Amino acid sequence: MKIKKYIAASMPDAMKQVRAELGNNAVILQSKIIYTGGFLGMFKKRNIEVLAAIDPDLNTSRPPQEKPMPAPIPAPKLLPKVERNLDLEVMKELQKSPVPASEEIMKQLARMNQHIQKMSESGKLQMELPIQLQTVIDSLVHQDLDVDIQSRLTAKLLERWYLAGANSPVEEVYVWAEDFLYEEMKQYNFGELPLKKKFINVIGPTGVGKTTTLAKMAAEFMMKHKKKIGFITTDTYRIAAIDQLKTYATILNVPIEVCYNLEDFDKATKSLADCDIILVDTAGRNFRNQQYVQDLKEVVDYNSDMETLLVLSLTAKQTDMEEIYQQFSSIHIDQFIFTKLDETSTYGAMVNLVVKYQKGVAYVTTGQNVPDDIMPADPRKIAKRMIEVD
Repeated sequence: MKIKKYIAASMPDAMKQVRAELGNNAVILQSKIIYTGGFLGMFKKRNIEVLAAIDPDLNTSRPPQEKPMPAPIPAPKLLPKVERNLDLEVMKELQKSPVPASEEIMKQLARMNQHIQKMSESGKLQMELPIQLQTVIDSLVHQDLDVDIQSRLTAKLLERWYLAGANSPVEEVYVWAEDFLYEEMKQYNFGELPLKKKFINVIGPTGVGKTTTLAKMAAEFMMKHKKKIGFITTDTYRIAAIDQLKTYATILNVPIEVCYNLEDFDKATKSLADCDIILVDTAGRNFRNQQYVQDLKEVVDYNSDMETLLVLSLTAKQTDMEEIYQQFSSIHIDQFIFTKLDETSTYGAMVNLVVKYQKGVAYVTTGQNVPDDIMPADPRKIAKRMIEVD
């Protein structure tokens, strides 16, 4: 195997050098940014250093008239391991080894696969990537994308990078990343509720905007779907909360019932029997207190005719969101609602929680205005927002 180092001003220039000398069968083993020249430590020039390799047998065994095949690419799941880990020491071993190069590379890749798995499990992904890929990964790291999702994304980007000829512009790599994030989420239930169940219950900690979100949903169901709506509130811990929902009920001209226990809930259900949809508002209290969740079960009848939505604020830390989910997990959660989208520029938690808990998102909210500032969640739009935030 012939291995050579190239230095150029850009990746496309480096690829031209590689193809001119080694041909289209060359494989890129490593690329990184280096700085050369300068005066007294200043005015250094930024360049790309590329390590490429070619098996001479590939150039001599092909008939002259045959069109050159694209650069040989390892199995897709192994591609990232070449980019991440084939360093100079590995390449020296390849040159000295009596085993045919392709077999030796596969052995190296197998070992590297184990190494990358350990890197992912440790939560630290340290590797050298083409500058276009590194730019995209860095932007998603800034978005607090979980490290395991980063690992899968990096593997997928590297696969597409080589399949596309290893010289794609960063704009195209962003599109690949958006596609990946969409694929991660699309299998779960997103968007408007089907309104097939009579009860829609919102749960969550204090301060996330449950009551306002409930009013927005009620207005949408009434105006868009022509449904007759009723309210039930179990938030008897705060007088202001009852007054807030009563105000919305008055504005929307819908009936409201206040419940203190399961008996009240049963009476409220009968009182609102002629409503198409009954929206249930629950108390927001300290989510770290498991007793709070037990109290909910003593007031709300969680039956099969109820859709339950966990409301989370995007201004909260992801660790808190996960703790909230765990506390409420004894109640069946159908989907998330994410609020305060307008108050943050970091959206990774949406993707992370969807993938981790395999739950879709019904709505996202973007302000306090009722009935505005709410929209059905869409996995493509969330992926696009993650990419376009910078």
